[in-house]
Amino acid sequence: MFLVLWEFDVKPGNEERFELVYGPSGKWAQLFRSDPAYQRTLLLRDSTRELTYLTCDFWDSCAAYENFRRRNRDAYLAIDRECEELTLTESKMGAFERLANDG
Repeated sequence: MFLVLWEFDVKPGNEERFELVYGPSGKWAQLFRSDPAYQRTLLLRDSTRELTYLTCDFWDSCAAYENFRRRNRDAYLAIDRECEELTLTESKMGAFERLANDG
């Protein structure tokens, strides 16, 4: 399993639209679902900073994710540009691989 985490600070008044676009049925997940190595997306909202969200995108592997990004570069960038107006900041928090011995 491979996990990509992004943190977003959403512009006030854009919370509902952000949640629709970045949620498990949103535009990003729809694009990701075109790849069989995509597993799922979780959208989390910070309980103490209500305009701060995390997206958690799960993939089979880092290689699968990177291959998807290369093959879908134009579509990825188009959605990214379209969504810029929804957020104040966007930060990649990390990309994590599951350890083989995690039980």
